[in-house]
This record gives sequence, C-alpha cells and structure tokens, in this order.
Amino acid sequence: MLHNARKYSELIKSKARKFGFQGCGISAAGFLEEDALPLENFLKNHYHGEMAYMANHFDKRLDPRLLVPGAKSVVSFSYNYYPSETIETLDNYKISKYAYGYDYHEVIKDILREMVAELQAEIGDFGYRIFVDSAPVLERSWARKSGIGWVGKNANLITKKTGSFFFLAELVCDLVLEADAPVTDHCGYCTRCLQACPTGAIVADRVVDGSKCISYATIELKDDIPSEFKNHLEDWMFGCDICQDVCPWNRFSKPHNQPAFQPNEALKAFRKNDWEELTQALFSEVFRKSPVKRAKFKGLQRTVAFLKSSDQGKGLEEG
Repeated sequence: MLHNARKYSELIKSKARKFGFQGCGISAAGFLEEDALPLENFLKNHYHGEMAYMANHFDKRLDPRLLVPGAKSVVSFSYNYYPSETIETLDNYKISKYAYGYDYHEVIKDILREMVAELQAEIGDFGYRIFVDSAPVLERSWARKSGIGWVGKNANLITKKTGSFFFLAELVCDLVLEADAPVTDHCGYCTRCLQACPTGAIVADRVVDGSKCISYATIELKDDIPSEFKNHLEDWMFGCDICQDVCPWNRFSKPHNQPAFQPNEALKAFRKNDWEELTQALFSEVFRKSPVKRAKFKGLQRTVAFLKSSDQGKGLEEG
C-alpha cells in the first residue's frame, strides 16, 4: 500500500507537469479543523456581502469526504495565467488579468479530465471529482496544506518562485497517496498589499472583507455599487489586481504559455469610449467564452456608468 501511495503520487505529479500545471501538491482528505473558526468568523462578520452561497454547506466546505464519499486524498494544482502582455490602461477601464482569455473553469477542467483519463489508463479506475473554483471547496486551504504556497497578507496563495498569478484546482479521489507538507510563510514585515488597497478591503492580516473588495463590487454584486466605492475603483471595470501587482513576490511571475488565456484582439483594442458604447450584441460576441460574462451585460453597463460618473465628478472637482 505504501509503495503504491508513493508510486501513484509521483505519477500524478509527473502528469501534472506534462499537462502544464505550475504546481501540484497532495493532502490527506479530512476535516480542515484550523479553517473552521476563521470561516465561521468570516461569515459572522458578513465579509461575504451578498454572496449568500458562501454561507451554504458549511460542513462540506471543511470536509471534502462529504462531497466525495470514500475520498482519501486531495490533489491540489496551480495553473499559471500571468500574461506576456498587459492590456493598455491609458484611456481605458481595467480588467483583471485572469479574465483576459477564455473562462478558466472550462479550460482547466478539460485539461484535468484528459489527465485523469491517462491516469486511469495506467493504474485502473478510481473514484474522483474535479473542482475548479466550483462546489463548496476551500481551494486555498488545501493548496496551502499541500505545500503549493503560503497564504499571503492579501489572502492570496503565494509561491516564492512564481508569485500568485495562478488558478487553483483540485482532484478529490479515493486513492491513498503520499501527503506533502506545508511551506513556510515568507511575507515577513511587508504590508504593501494592505497599504495599496484603495477600499481598505484587507481588514486584518490574511483577512479580506469581501464586501469592500473591488472584485466583489464589479463582479459579484448584482445591485447598484454603493456610494462608498466612488472614486476608489481606480478604473477597475472587472475584477482587481492591485494587491497582487504590488506584491514583491510577483516580480518572479513568468508569462503563461496557454493560448486559451491570450486576450482576443477586440479586447486589446478597447478604450473607455468602446466600453461606454458597448452593445449587448458586441458583449455576447467578445465575451462569449470569457469569465467577464459572469458580470452579464447589464452588470458591466452598471460598472462602466459608475466609473464614468466618478470621472466626471473628479473633473468637476479639479475644475
């Protein structure tokens, strides 16, 4: 059994490299005891805002065996999305780097399905489920536990070699595998992310008030953007990269080589007036396979109108 655990673990990590994953780590499936109280406090403080789904399935979030009966191991993966070129921000509204290309949920799920098919062809059938930012799984906790990286003060997972611009995914399976150990924390005394956040969303070391986050306001929030965000969105129209852009570890980020994550030419050519004049038809065409479709056309219109009114307000103040 121990021989197989080591053999299968090495095989999975070898396959992960072959299929383009930046990192791969393994944990024994079980109850995430140290995450229970932080999750409870996060919900009690309403840091999830109107993301009501985060309060659902509390037990399942802490124990993947309730999601996948018979689960023995959680295999965590990281997949690089750092772009080789950034979209122009001059006279433009900003879009988070993760949303430049195709929807990562589908891209990475397809890669993992193909990888698992290869694994099963070599070792035989096993029970499993694939998760890519889906279902009640504490991805960051499992990735930290498996040694992929540490949780930074901005609550993102960070690695020494490649920073934090990567997606997380999991393979929860009934294979007994050899677990990895967590890595040490390397944030030190740095507080750049806390100082840079324009809305003060990072309320404590490694605690983010999601309801104050620019990404929440521009993606998750379905109602009008609260007035306290006025003049604090810094032209972010979808998502926000500020706390990652200022992180010293991201100087080690290397461009990805995934064609599906390259920005399309139409998106690269957009400027503020294009966003302001965007039609439903053009939105559907440009963002058909993009994460941006999550905000929906009306949501994007709402955010752009909010940003435009902030710009006009600033102009009057300066005048």
